Amino acid sequence: MDGANTPAVAPVLILLGPPGAGKGTQARMLEESFGLVQLSTGDLLRAAVAAGTEAGKAAKAVMEAGGLVSDDIVIAILSDRLDEPDCAKGVILDGFPRTTVQADALGDLLAQRGQKINAAISLEVDDSAMVERISGRFTCGNCGEGYHDTFKPTATAGTCDKCGSTDMKRRADDKAETVAQRLTAYHAQTAPLIAYYENAGALTRIDAMGAIEEIAANLSAVVTKATG
Repeated sequence: MDGANTPAVAPVLILLGPPGAGKGTQARMLEESFGLVQLSTGDLLRAAVAAGTEAGKAAKAVMEAGGLVSDDIVIAILSDRLDEPDCAKGVILDGFPRTTVQADALGDLLAQRGQKINAAISLEVDDSAMVERISGRFTCGNCGEGYHDTFKPTATAGTCDKCGSTDMKRRADDKAETVAQRLTAYHAQTAPLIAYYENAGALTRIDAMGAIEEIAANLSAVVTKATG
């Protein structure tokens, strides 16, 4: 797919992957390479509420009452968003669908629009390696430079190589136990979706444990094939 050209039917891609798998980084690279737009449920809801659309007003009422926004409202918001001009070259869905019921609703919406899921891409990771990758991260509280216990330690323990600060920060949710729990929850939640799109012949698995550039090249090949 040539990023300079608009396809006759805008492709729809789904990016699946656990926390820390690099979905955000890879989605941004695909946006730049193919002119696609990344759509996440949270961003869609906030934008619709801010814009005051009918679906946005419905979502706002539910959220203000402390409830969960229904699938019908999310689908309506997504439908509105897909009508916007910047989605003409295609979109990457991140964080939606989360269930097979949502996947069915999404399929129905796209069918009504003459679109389809061109590819559901699963970024595959090794859980034990992911726990080490995420739980070892820390940053300098002064300048924001990122480090890792194993892969990028500071030259002098506890001192930032860049600015010399000793104010090192670790995210609370980067603890090994928390990361392991998040991975377990992801697999339990996403396993049915993996099977759903695999049965539909739309799933591609990509090893996400390698270098960012290698993963990006593999993703680009899948997207080119799916949207060509």
